[in-house]
Amino acid sequence: MSQGIIESVQSRYGAVAESSLSNNHAGVQAVAEAFGYTAEELRSIPAEANMGLSCGNPTATANLRAGEVVVDLGSGGGLDVFLSSKQVGPKGKAIGIDMTPSMIERAKANAEKGAYSNVEFHLAQIDNLPLPDASVDCVVSNCVINLAPDKPAVFREIARILKPGGRVAVSDIALKHELPEAVAQSMAAYVGCIAGAIRIETYRQELLNAGFEYVEIVDSEADLNAYKKVENQAGCCSPAMAEASPFAVVQDACCTPALSSLHEDLSSLLDTYDVNEAAASVKVYAIKPGARS
Repeated sequence: MSQGIIESVQSRYGAVAESSLSNNHAGVQAVAEAFGYTAEELRSIPAEANMGLSCGNPTATANLRAGEVVVDLGSGGGLDVFLSSKQVGPKGKAIGIDMTPSMIERAKANAEKGAYSNVEFHLAQIDNLPLPDASVDCVVSNCVINLAPDKPAVFREIARILKPGGRVAVSDIALKHELPEAVAQSMAAYVGCIAGAIRIETYRQELLNAGFEYVEIVDSEADLNAYKKVENQAGCCSPAMAEASPFAVVQDACCTPALSSLHEDLSSLLDTYDVNEAAASVKVYAIKPGARS
């Protein structure tokens, strides 16, 4: 089951990476702004780093300092890596981790385009990070941990790579109530960041179990239907996007095929069920015990 989920996520998000969706499309920018990014932040990085996949802005709560090492789990096109790199400065480092090869390729191309000298990207799963113990000051993530089949393993890996006193600043989807069965069992809803989410209280407990303290999880109260702002963007006309984006509802006549089964399922879920009733975009903050060096 877990391997099937991983392969499905890789396939769908790989197609997004190969699409032309970018911050140059009004709907993509609108999604990012709806979840907390400013227009100025989005203009400061390569347009292709934003594909409308966020559910928050973790760099806004990470309190990054010059010289720190920050890791972004599920870094996609590099949006949060690039924003973080500016905050940690030339003596710091921003590291992106993603399990989808085409996302890594897109992020590296963006890094070259933006002439970033303090960023790097690694192809890996977030429950098995290619980083040394106690080597990182802060871990951020944006709407990705909900996609991981083994979330306790992810939290243990975060704890492992953080230095004593290091911190977690994550934007994610978590559940306020149980999902209806049709949503909970839908692969489209899983890839769309809903069905794989866990209860807020479970999220908190799993972080505590991994050894974190001062765990805080806050409902941002953002409208999850914001993802539909990507509708009818020019980027949907990429064949890869038409086949597999988890968010864009492909309706433009230029797209072939007009809708994949994934889009039909997810569009139907969003149209017939208010995901805001059970799910929430949350801000997660936690600290690894120990004194900062």
